[in-house]
Amino acid sequence: MNQAFIANAVSVMTDLGIKIIGALVMWFVGRWFIGFVLKLIATGLEKRNVESTLQAYVKACISGLLNVILIVSILGQFGVQTATFAAVLAAMGFAIGAAWSGLLAHFAAGVFIIVLRPFKVGDFICAGGVTGTVAEIGPFATVIDTPDNVHTTVGNNKILSDNIQNYTANPFRRVDLTAQLNHGVDLQVAVAALKTKLAAIPNVMETPRADVELLEFTAHGPKLAVRPYCHNDHYWQVYFATNEAIQQVCSENRFTVPEQHVYLRNMS
Repeated sequence: MNQAFIANAVSVMTDLGIKIIGALVMWFVGRWFIGFVLKLIATGLEKRNVESTLQAYVKACISGLLNVILIVSILGQFGVQTATFAAVLAAMGFAIGAAWSGLLAHFAAGVFIIVLRPFKVGDFICAGGVTGTVAEIGPFATVIDTPDNVHTTVGNNKILSDNIQNYTANPFRRVDLTAQLNHGVDLQVAVAALKTKLAAIPNVMETPRADVELLEFTAHGPKLAVRPYCHNDHYWQVYFATNEAIQQVCSENRFTVPEQHVYLRNMS
């Protein structure tokens, strides 16, 4: 009886040991194979100049899929029914999906951002109510550094469900400013003086030419639209220099300070 028990125990232990060794061999070989496949994919994506963010998405998805297949295969070595395991995994995925629908919406939006590419890392954008430079595009959120150097994280779903303005997409931008003049100012003199000043500002483009036009009449007097064009990298330099140019023109030509005029009808 004891001999039969020992023989049975030895047989079970031997079988278990073989399975453990086989599982270890499968694990190390499988991990090596996964690393090899991911390296090939990374090389192929780099040769095609695929954006780094998209590369990370692709490698993460393939790595996750291959690791799941490897784990299921190893469990199959120990007699675990892979069909049952797959059903449990699917049920868990459904439950997690229902509980984390908002998080999955951000993930799906992140995939669309990568595919549609409305912006990339380094672009200056306005999205999700935040304006700044894109620092990172993550699976669930995008990180934007605002002009006042605030590191801001915005959910991808919020970005994709709102308007996206990409200021970097086009090679140049227009600086929109106004110059309020008094009623007594000679309009043609002011326009000519401003155009001369704008042409002297560094990094203001010659083509298209800066716009200095009558925008509207107000109670203070005529208001001019002052709109030079510049490269995206020089926007703020030109913006502040244009403000300074407006002040200089008003000072050099001794334009009177705008004041509100109210005309009353004679009721007598």
